[in-house]
Amino acid sequence: MTHLRNKAICASGFHSPERGVIDVLDDVLISVDENGTIASIHRHGDPNYRTIRETRAAAGELVTLPEGSYLLPGFVDLHVHAPQFPQLGNALDVPLEVWLQKYTFPLEARYEDHAFARRAYRLLVDDLIANGTTTALYFATIHQDATRILADTCLERGQRALIGKVAMDNPLECPDYYRDASPEAALSGTRDLIDYIRKHPDNAEKRVLPVVTPRFIPSCTDAALEGLGAIARECGCHVQTHCSESDWAHGYVLSRHGMTDTASLDRFGLLGRHSVLAHSNFLTDKDVETLKIRQSAVAHCPISNAYFANAVFPLRAALEKGMNVGLGTDISGGPSASMFENCRAAIMASRMLESGVDPRLDAATRSTFGPARIDFRDAFHVATAGGAKSLDLPVGQFSPGYRFDAMVVDVCADKGAIRLWDDLDSGETILQKIIFGASRANIAGVWVDGRKVA
Repeated sequence: MTHLRNKAICASGFHSPERGVIDVLDDVLISVDENGTIASIHRHGDPNYRTIRETRAAAGELVTLPEGSYLLPGFVDLHVHAPQFPQLGNALDVPLEVWLQKYTFPLEARYEDHAFARRAYRLLVDDLIANGTTTALYFATIHQDATRILADTCLERGQRALIGKVAMDNPLECPDYYRDASPEAALSGTRDLIDYIRKHPDNAEKRVLPVVTPRFIPSCTDAALEGLGAIARECGCHVQTHCSESDWAHGYVLSRHGMTDTASLDRFGLLGRHSVLAHSNFLTDKDVETLKIRQSAVAHCPISNAYFANAVFPLRAALEKGMNVGLGTDISGGPSASMFENCRAAIMASRMLESGVDPRLDAATRSTFGPARIDFRDAFHVATAGGAKSLDLPVGQFSPGYRFDAMVVDVCADKGAIRLWDDLDSGETILQKIIFGASRANIAGVWVDGRKVA
């Protein structure tokens, strides 16, 4: 497989531009222009389909996927702690507030070492791309140089990324060895990174974007939060932070500010169309309305929530209320870099929320929540088009005007776990088996902006 700029690809596959709808693609022709944007899509039965296909083939401008290969939009991971990658799959034995102080802050402090940062970030970005993640929303560390290394790495490796230098200046919650020296230092560091990314000589296509990133309310002073809100309004950048993740985090903000995370973030000017709030497990009805009005998004992190949230995020309810929701791995609070595994976890968590989990209760009283289950269609949507909509980026689906960010899933890969049966599997059932069975071994190719990156 090769670059696809100024070429066309003939492929079968799937995408989900709208929740609950799977568009099955059967030998479609997708033309990609010189900038990596989808110029046109032609299906069987469309006028000139055969002529266009033959013309592109004769000109050497047609790439055809082999049988058993399916084209999917690249995944959009809405919540990644890039510096935590070295502890992926470790340090999951304590509550969030202990985990931060015992494991995570000491690890993140190591990114003052530029060699360590380069090695870790290169491995992380390559692993995410290999898992089909074409867009990632990254928390970095407080370190200016290391965060610039992350931006450089994403540009070098070809991944679409949104990157924020973490702001954390509260001496009551952040250790002396790892925090911004003052609110002014947190704000100036944020501005410096925004300038660096926007003026980067290799970022003319704006494939990497800066993000205003207060870690979460406990780690920031009010002065820092107020200043970051002002920066977000001035620069028009994306904003990312944590919101009501666990009982401890949610209770901390209620105690300190006398209101929920959502209400507090809103008063500091940190909620808007380009704001992404990780977790958001304890939203009130008023919080939901605020997020809908501001058009802010939630990054649902189902695997991480099982370890640190103390609750299940009601994904179905959020979608039915019209909220913007995407999916996040939350590396390393979530011990998997695979969005496929997080799709499966989102489905499983939703079923447990609906059915209840206490075996001492009878089925009629085991759950009081009500309908909550989602299926593979919802999971696939939030992992692709839902995440893209949350970021307000033209990716996550195969439509004219959208960027060609995609992966190829080989269902015949020897080391993969997908097994199809000719007399049983067709259409959506193939996608269902991909969602429930695909692993890194099944991903045979990845493109970002029409360029092959894996």
